[in-house]
Amino acid sequence: MNIIKYRYIWYITSAILIGASLFALLTFGLKQGIDFAGGSLLSVRYEDGNRPTAMEAQQILSSADLGGMVVQPVGETDMNFRLRTLKEDEHQKVLGTLRENYGEITELRFDSIGPVIGQELRSKSITALIIVFIAILIFIGYTFRKVSIPVASWKYGLVTVFAAFHDVIIPVGVFAILGKYFGIEIGTSFIAAILTVMGYSINDTIVVFDRIRENLQKTSGTFVEIVNISLNQTILRSINTSLTTILALTAVYFFGGESIRDFALTLIIGIIAGTYSSIFIASPLLVTIYKYQQKMKARKA
Repeated sequence: MNIIKYRYIWYITSAILIGASLFALLTFGLKQGIDFAGGSLLSVRYEDGNRPTAMEAQQILSSADLGGMVVQPVGETDMNFRLRTLKEDEHQKVLGTLRENYGEITELRFDSIGPVIGQELRSKSITALIIVFIAILIFIGYTFRKVSIPVASWKYGLVTVFAAFHDVIIPVGVFAILGKYFGIEIGTSFIAAILTVMGYSINDTIVVFDRIRENLQKTSGTFVEIVNISLNQTILRSINTSLTTILALTAVYFFGGESIRDFALTLIIGIIAGTYSSIFIASPLLVTIYKYQQKMKARKA
């Protein structure tokens, strides 16, 4: 299978996905959960099928000063209330008001985070992502330092960082769309999932690069031929590993409960993107860099 031959098709596909993701991110933004924006999140379950509509629940609680309240039905029996930061007595008052009007209610979750803590979590999450990207670049450059011909080792690191960005921006774009049209919020668990995707993607890319490094030392042929051989030697391993992981995550998504569903969805999208980039983007980019270098040398000559 000549993957390298059709590399511009893979590039165009990725460009469309990245462009759409950036457009969604810049147009819609990400709907931040209380982890980042601050506030309170109350999740309750109505017993005996007596759950009100979102408008009815808002009217019942309208007498209390709860800020810009957002009410979101979940499934058939549950409901989430997004409120300003509540003190414990206010929290109990809200529960009491709901129970007075709708009978037996089970509290599933209550989280309350101040805006200062939310801002700190957001800035630390962004810092963590930047540090990870820099660390990847340094690590790959050092690991592949002995493979400097015909492509310099630091360029392996640059390609790996780009592939990781590719795998991160796609789920981010998807969640921007989900936040806009379905009200799905992101929090610290989303950042954890993104970091996991980065680690998975980088591992997959390094496996292919490591095979290229081995074949450069023991296989004859042009750089383009060696890269294509290496891809064909590792493609089944990449697909099989990702497929088994995605099957497990799919089970978690459907049966693991509401609290980890978005985490599982982020991983599913990211791993699919990561498998695609490690096969069809990262190694072909090395070939593109190599051919560009050859053109520059020919011009100078």
